[in-house]
Amino acid sequence: MSVQILQRQQSHSTDVPVPEDQVATIVARARQAQSAFAHAGQSTVDTAAAAVAWAIMEPARNRQLAERAVADTGLGNVDDKIRKNHRKTLGLLRDLHGRKTVGVIAQDAASGITEIARPVGVVAAITPSTNPAATPANKIINALKCGNSVIVAPSPKGHDTCALLLSFIHAEFARSGLSADLVQMLPAPVSKAATAALMQQADLVVATGSQANVRMAYTCGTPAFGVGAGNVASVIDNSAALDDAAAKVARSKTFDNATSCSSENSLVVLEGVYAAMLEALAQVGGVLLTAAEKARLQALMWRGGKLAGTFTGQSATRIAELAGLERVRALRPAMLLVEETGVGSDYPFSGEKLSPVLTLYREADFGAAVGRVARLYDYMGAGHSVGLHSSDPRHALQLGLELPVARVIVNQAHCFATGGNFDNGLPFSLSMGCGTWGGNNFSDNLGWRQYLNLTRIALPIAEHMPDEAELLGDYFARVGK
Repeated sequence: MSVQILQRQQSHSTDVPVPEDQVATIVARARQAQSAFAHAGQSTVDTAAAAVAWAIMEPARNRQLAERAVADTGLGNVDDKIRKNHRKTLGLLRDLHGRKTVGVIAQDAASGITEIARPVGVVAAITPSTNPAATPANKIINALKCGNSVIVAPSPKGHDTCALLLSFIHAEFARSGLSADLVQMLPAPVSKAATAALMQQADLVVATGSQANVRMAYTCGTPAFGVGAGNVASVIDNSAALDDAAAKVARSKTFDNATSCSSENSLVVLEGVYAAMLEALAQVGGVLLTAAEKARLQALMWRGGKLAGTFTGQSATRIAELAGLERVRALRPAMLLVEETGVGSDYPFSGEKLSPVLTLYREADFGAAVGRVARLYDYMGAGHSVGLHSSDPRHALQLGLELPVARVIVNQAHCFATGGNFDNGLPFSLSMGCGTWGGNNFSDNLGWRQYLNLTRIALPIAEHMPDEAELLGDYFARVGK
C-alpha cells in the first residue's frame, strides 16, 4: 500500500490513530517487505538502488522535485537543486558501482576471517528541509543497496517534495517488480511524536538536520547515526592563489543560496593578503558592509539569539532587500561580507548562517589563524571540516593535527568537496559525521557501510604467540624492566 493511499484512508477515518499505532502499521509493512528483500540477492538490491537513482535523476522528474522543493520550503534555488540532485546521486552510484553488499563480501586466508554482509532491517531516515529530495534519495539508495527497507521522516516543510520523490520511486519499483513498502514515509502532518515513535520502532536511525532531531536520535534507544552542526571556516594564507580562492569560495557560498552545512561561514585571512583578498572577493560579487549596515543586518537576522528563518536560504540581493540595505541591494551582490573580531553568542556572525553572508577575520600569522578557527569551533561546528587555500602542504597537516575536524579541504570549493566530488577521493554524501568533537559516534561521510552489519566467520590458523620481548622490548629499553 502506498503512502498516498494510507493518507487518504486516514483522512476519511473517524478514529484518528495515536502516533505509535499509526507508525507501527507503516513499520510492520516495511518489516514484511524487508524480510523478503533481504534474501533476494545482490542483483535485486542493485536494481532497487538504481531505480531510486533514476527516480530522482531523470531530467523531467529532477526539475519537478527541484521546483517543488523551492516552492514548499522557500530555500535555495531551482537550478542549483537540479544540479545537486543529479551530481550527488551520480556520485553515490559511482561509489556503489560493483560494490558487493550481500552475502560473503571478503575472505582473508591469512587471518582465517570471512566477512558476511547482513542488513540492519528497517531504517528510519530523518531528513532536513534544506535538501528535501537529495538527502532522502541518498539515504534510501544506501539503505536499499544493503538489503534494508526505509521509512523517511521528512521535515514538515519538505513533506510534499519527499512525497513526490516517493511517487517517482514507486513508479520505478512497479517497473522493476519491487514492493512499494520497501520505501515509505510518515504521513502529514509530520509531528515530533510520530518521528519519535518511528525512531523507537525502527532498527537503525540515520538523522540529518536540526540538532534537536540528532539529539533525539541518539537518545531514542535505537542504534543511531547523527551528524553535527556546520559552521565551516576557511583559512587564506599568504601563499594562496587569491583569485582562484575567491572564485571557489564564491561558488561554494552562493550554491543553492548557502543552504549546505558545508558552505563557508567564515574566512580567516592572513594580514599579508587581507586587502588583496578583499579585492578578489569583490571581483566575484562580494560586497563589504559598513559597520552601520552590519549592525542593521545583525539586528534583523537574529531575534532572541536565534537565526531568523526569513533570511535562511535567500539570495544576497534578497537579504539586502529584507534588511533595507538599499546601497547593497542596488549592487546586486552575490555575497554579503561582514568583518568581525569576536567569537561567540555576542557575535552572531561567528556562527552558522545558512545564507550567502560571509564573515571575515584578519589574523597576523598562520598560528593565529589556527587559533581563531579553534575558537570558532569551540563555539559552533566542531568536528565538521575546515577549508584551506594555500600552496604550503605543511599548513594542511597542521590543521589536521591541531583542529577538531574530520576533514581538511585544500584548495577546493568547500561545499562541493566535503560531501565528495569527482575531483577528490571523499565518498559522496549529504551527511557528514563530526566524530566525538561534534557529539557523533562516527567521523566518516555517511555511506553504505553504516547501513549494514557484518558477521565474521573465524577459522583456525597456524598459532603464533609472541614473547614479551617482541612486544615490550622497546618499552623495557626506554624505562627498564
